[in-house]
Amino acid sequence: MEKKDNMPMWVFLAFSSINTRSGALWLIGASALFTLYCIPFVKYFQDSSWIGKVFLIDDWSWFAAMVAITGWYWFSLKWIDNNLKWEEVKSK
Repeated sequence: MEKKDNMPMWVFLAFSSINTRSGALWLIGASALFTLYCIPFVKYFQDSSWIGKVFLIDDWSWFAAMVAITGWYWFSLKWIDNNLKWEEVKSK
């Protein structure tokens, strides 16, 4: 993605290597899935040993960070949708 003059730095950093809206949606979807993975299920299902092996996160810090990152990607997508067209964003 090329940085346009009117594009904020936070939008450019979010999608600096993504040139299409579908690529941005894939990134947001993957971030949302990882956000759900970051819920500390270990604290709530302590009797199941397999949950401790599959879900390794045992505090809320990763979940909080992933919510913020997913929100950043979502707001960046909305900024590009409202201010630029994705065809203008593509590198030439």
